[in-house]
Amino acid sequence: RHNLINIAKSLRNIHFPESEESRLQAYQRLSFEEFFIYQIPLILRKLKRKEKKGIAFKVDEGSLSRFIQSLPFALTRSQIEVLAQIKADMQAARPMQRLLQGDVGSGKTIVATMAALVAVDNASQAAFMAPTEILANQHYENLKSQILSFSKNIEIGLLTSSLKDKERRKILKDVKEGLIDIVVGTHALIQEGVVFKKLGLIIMDEQHKFGVSQRALLPQKGINPDVLIMTATPIPRTLSMTLFGDLDISTIRELPQGRKKIQTLVYDLGRRHEAYEFLRSQVKDGRQAYIVYPLIEESQTLMLASAKRMHNEFSQDIFKEFKVGLVHGKLKREEQDRAMVKFREGALDILVATTILEVGIDVPNATVMLIEHAERFGLSQLHQMRGRIGRGAFESHCLLVAEPKTEQAQSRVGVLQSCSDGFQIAEEDLRIRGPGEFFGERQHGLTELKIADPLKQFHLLKSSREEAMKLLNDDPKLEKRQNTEIKKQLYKRFPGFERFIMVG
Repeated sequence: RHNLINIAKSLRNIHFPESEESRLQAYQRLSFEEFFIYQIPLILRKLKRKEKKGIAFKVDEGSLSRFIQSLPFALTRSQIEVLAQIKADMQAARPMQRLLQGDVGSGKTIVATMAALVAVDNASQAAFMAPTEILANQHYENLKSQILSFSKNIEIGLLTSSLKDKERRKILKDVKEGLIDIVVGTHALIQEGVVFKKLGLIIMDEQHKFGVSQRALLPQKGINPDVLIMTATPIPRTLSMTLFGDLDISTIRELPQGRKKIQTLVYDLGRRHEAYEFLRSQVKDGRQAYIVYPLIEESQTLMLASAKRMHNEFSQDIFKEFKVGLVHGKLKREEQDRAMVKFREGALDILVATTILEVGIDVPNATVMLIEHAERFGLSQLHQMRGRIGRGAFESHCLLVAEPKTEQAQSRVGVLQSCSDGFQIAEEDLRIRGPGEFFGERQHGLTELKIADPLKQFHLLKSSREEAMKLLNDDPKLEKRQNTEIKKQLYKRFPGFERFIMVG
């Protein structure tokens, strides 16, 4: 159907091409096969899910409307559209597996909260899993303030590893007995002792921060519960089909009204002091600031200022008139949380940090983010960090101190300065860095693609996916004689293929 050449000719011509045309034909053929084989497990997983019996929730539109009216803001058109998709999934008798993507600050969490309310209305429990304690705490506080101002009858619990034994035992008992309707937590939610009375919905925030096996553990605590995965890293269409072919995707495209655009300013190293002076003027006016570094400690190979050394310099000299804190990934979780909480409560004026801020807290009074060695960060990462500011009523500024020596680094800094749309930025990031680096290869299995490139060959990815769908609709267990070779390839490329995909 696709006029592709055979495998023997392809292998010969990819190594020893007879002509440029024969080399391209070989490249097309081998890429198509890679995409085709890669898509089969994803599609099988999706088909398998449709066979599973899930919970067909009833949606009380009156109750949801009352909740929406109780909010101090109006939902965007995009949020309403996405909510409709989630409600349709939850009403179906098969388990939902939906990825909810939207830019930083686009209002994904409130949509997820409404999904949790649907589950609770149906006498089911909802679990809300976040990658860090500080984020879990933030979700817990937000849920409490939004839900309890609407209904006093919904019980919300928090389960993290830093809970004292007595508190932990009480939470576990209440979750098991169904006394807690919505439980928010970290990896602590997937531990053995956590038993739900009736788990109906799982919400995972920033799921790429969890390992694949961790993501699979929580759904096992219920009987085919609905799963809603949230991410603020917008995923370009080319990658979403490659990486998340087994998920349905919803996208929030617009930001809530009143969100001010963040001004992005670039300073070369010789003008760093100007950036410091700008930051100083903002903090003197009562605002707070972040200063972000790519390294924690000094490195022999990369002579970049580190967060630790600069924290000392800032607190003892440059910004000695202000209260300066430090947070990074090598600190114990409790110390990280302590620093973040102090900053959120205004006990610190400036927070020096590493990229741990990428998934962080909302501090409406933080209006400045100064990113040192900005050329060392990926575009999407810079955009994620920039999204930590601009959450209050004040104008916010992102200051990039950079010395971009390569064309690629210059391109990154330029894009960030001129663009604030996370989806555009993600497309650009993918174009600059390529698919492997965009998410990290190990996490997402992009190393499976040795020759195919979803970015440059999207038409092939699309047609190979359509062919894989046709094949599996006709022969979902690959039992027909003509499909035995494909089955062999799948066993070879995906160890445990039958155990995870074909059975149960």
